[in-house]
Amino acid sequence: MVVTTEQRAGRPGPSTRKGGRLRAFAREARSWPTILLVLICLCAGVPLTIALVPDQELEILGQHVSVGARTPDVSLSGPAQLVQVGNTELDIDRLDVVGPLRPKLAMGPVQRNDDAAKVLNPDTTVAAQNQAVETLRTGFTDWYLWGALGVVGVALAAAALVGCFRMLAILRRESRAGREHVTVAEVWHRCAGAIGRMTVVAVVASVVAWGTCGALAYRGTMSGLATISSVSDLVGSVHVSPAPVGPPVFGYSGAVIGDSRAARVGGPPVADPTADDTACQRSADSLAAELTMLVPDHVLNLACPSATIAQGLRSTQQRGDLTVPAQVGLLKQVQGLQFVVVATGPNDIGWSDFLKYCYGLPTCDDALTTGEFDYRMAAFDRDYAALLQDLNELPGKPQVIVMTSYGAFPAATDPACPDARGPLSTPGLTQDKIDLLTGRNNQLNDVLAAGAEKYGFGVARPDLTGLCSTDGDGLGPDLQGLDDAFPFHPTAVGSLRMAAAVARLVVEPEG
Repeated sequence: MVVTTEQRAGRPGPSTRKGGRLRAFAREARSWPTILLVLICLCAGVPLTIALVPDQELEILGQHVSVGARTPDVSLSGPAQLVQVGNTELDIDRLDVVGPLRPKLAMGPVQRNDDAAKVLNPDTTVAAQNQAVETLRTGFTDWYLWGALGVVGVALAAAALVGCFRMLAILRRESRAGREHVTVAEVWHRCAGAIGRMTVVAVVASVVAWGTCGALAYRGTMSGLATISSVSDLVGSVHVSPAPVGPPVFGYSGAVIGDSRAARVGGPPVADPTADDTACQRSADSLAAELTMLVPDHVLNLACPSATIAQGLRSTQQRGDLTVPAQVGLLKQVQGLQFVVVATGPNDIGWSDFLKYCYGLPTCDDALTTGEFDYRMAAFDRDYAALLQDLNELPGKPQVIVMTSYGAFPAATDPACPDARGPLSTPGLTQDKIDLLTGRNNQLNDVLAAGAEKYGFGVARPDLTGLCSTDGDGLGPDLQGLDDAFPFHPTAVGSLRMAAAVARLVVEPEG
């Protein structure tokens, strides 16, 4: 028993052996062969795995789809990719991923079959969509797991290669030292432990790197998908500018496009009106008419009430029995055009809806209407971007001036004011409601100004006196009140103030 006890006392305990192994791994991790091996695994092994792991072939709603990752490049981040078989490759810029692992989805050619029709059947739409999502998720997961096996395999292969070079280096060193009797078996016995530890370090580093790539890919994809609400958001859209409409037009140095604010509804009709002038209620004291008195030449009025970017400026607009051509299309036929004024925004977000809502309810700052406002602003942002591109590509490159939306009430408004109190059957506007509407109008103006400045366009900010204001200058109100025919629209004085704000920015041609 004494001998046994002494033998046990002389053996290192479990904690001692474990500490020794950890120190051995730490030393090995700092050795140059292991550092070289880890660099090979990270810089070559991971990209090689991404390039070589085959896409997972799937069938979703009767369509052939494959999922995988796009071939990595030297950039630190990049977009995911959508491949349409037989058509093109699209970068999905909204899905920007940091790291080499960037998802790729290939589909096509499109098949018409019963499975594809399930997504259009109300009884099977939800189930079909859920099944498609689950199939895609499973496909990406399977590809990623195969990739994990790939990086482990590459790490093992690289470790074997570096281990061989390591043994050859030892044999060469022993040979130079005159110990030529040293055999490969002896060298292997001497460095097997080091090679084993080196291999473990390389495999662990590769697995950690692969896990990091997967986490970064997931984060980039999910954060990008959170900003996408349509297919055009996902892959972008093809910009198609309105075609020129009508014969060439001469005699105008400027033109105004926009809505009822620029048309100046409620004013005296123009002399010798065209059918479009009558349908669009264009007045003789409109923004274009007032500008004509402030700039050297005539200004053409193309504005029309209820016009939005989607219906009015970039496409036709229905006014009664008359179809009014796209204002941008008409604009392209104006010869010698030097400047263009743009008045848009409130109709695009349905500003009158929010006004009526605030007049009609005790409070109007609920989450429902706030979400609706944000949704409409996002849609307007997309349409506005397309309009700005149209204007930037106009023939002759005329100066473009974007006019912001004026506020309807001053910062401090008396709630007893008739225009704020509203109809007797409604709660009317309080200061809190006016502050809310002012804040939303400011958000709209921020988008208008930011887009214009991006293209180097001018931004006109008309300062109109709001309703219920006590600070008058004797010229009369700038806006029509609730008792007028077109509440919240500019009066003749308001139209003149708008024209003055724009005229300050008009650049006269040289010579």
